[in-house]
Amino acid sequence: MIKVKKRKFLLLPGDGIGPEVIGEVKKIINWFNKNKSLDFEIDEELVGGASYEKHGTPITDEVFYKALESEAVILGAVGGPKWDDLEFSKKPERALLKLRKELKLFANLRPAICFKQLVDASSLKPDLVSDLDILFVRELTGGIYFGEPRGIKPIDNGERKGINTHVYTSSEIERVARVAFDLARKRTKKVTSCEKSNVMESGQLWKEEVKALHEKEYKDVELKHMLADNCAMQLVRYPKQFDVIVTDNLFGDMLSDEAAMLTGSLGLLPSASLGAKDKNGNMRSLYEPVHGSAPDIAEKGIANPIATILSFAMALKYSLDLDKESKTLEKAVQSVLDEGLRTKDILSKGTKEVSTSEMGDAIISKLQ
Repeated sequence: MIKVKKRKFLLLPGDGIGPEVIGEVKKIINWFNKNKSLDFEIDEELVGGASYEKHGTPITDEVFYKALESEAVILGAVGGPKWDDLEFSKKPERALLKLRKELKLFANLRPAICFKQLVDASSLKPDLVSDLDILFVRELTGGIYFGEPRGIKPIDNGERKGINTHVYTSSEIERVARVAFDLARKRTKKVTSCEKSNVMESGQLWKEEVKALHEKEYKDVELKHMLADNCAMQLVRYPKQFDVIVTDNLFGDMLSDEAAMLTGSLGLLPSASLGAKDKNGNMRSLYEPVHGSAPDIAEKGIANPIATILSFAMALKYSLDLDKESKTLEKAVQSVLDEGLRTKDILSKGTKEVSTSEMGDAIISKLQ
């Protein structure tokens, strides 16, 4: 078994704007090493389309094993139109799916927080999103993205059919629900579980298992069941009714993206993908911004690095138990926004536009 190396970060810049935003995280890691005597070790490797161009595969075995021995993996972004026509196994996104599956990263935490300085950037009215703070807990290694059988097959009449299988076991549902309930206990003790139990047997099982766990161990937490399509509607109707939302892989993917846009910009939102802790307390983990590779703005110096920087703040909190340092970094981001500095995606009247690197430098200047 590969042993995890303490305080080792594997940086995977990836494609599009990935290298630019990861570059700002590297600067912050170096600042912590120099000014806080935190002996973080950094390794950096290719992944996604960049890896395919050099090695013919979206992730090499060497990089995968480096991920296994790292305390945390920080990913920029993968994918782009350039690789759309590759066979499925070669697509850049397969690297991300492999990391999630093989590292057993079953719980994806995606906060949707509306910064007070950016309320006007939301597509909803300010009173609906002011102080918005939702935490999505998305099951990440099961469901339709990994279920078998799958594929595209010819059928008798000359047509083809596409097959994907949406499947969950009791244990897969219970372990991610447990994460949601534990996190809710540290917040407002409210969990909404979303599925499609009215039309899907897997959704019915999901609802039954979450309910059973709640009654057995978490009666102090308020639990509400909601159909996923209703949740999609409620998120734009009255999003502040939610605190922690737990759901499966497919619905979590969609609903968290929807909620992300309530905050004003995908460029602000981080995510954490966590595995179970072993007997020594070690936990595999991967952190990445919610936004994609945005190849249309790559290498222009206008990408927003805040989501990636806040993803690193989540790594400090969840993987290294450095809550103080995590909060210090989050406060630095808030201070920069308070001063009116903005990258192009969140620019508004009365604020000052800065580049990717200028935003990173400004955040570093606020660290203490």
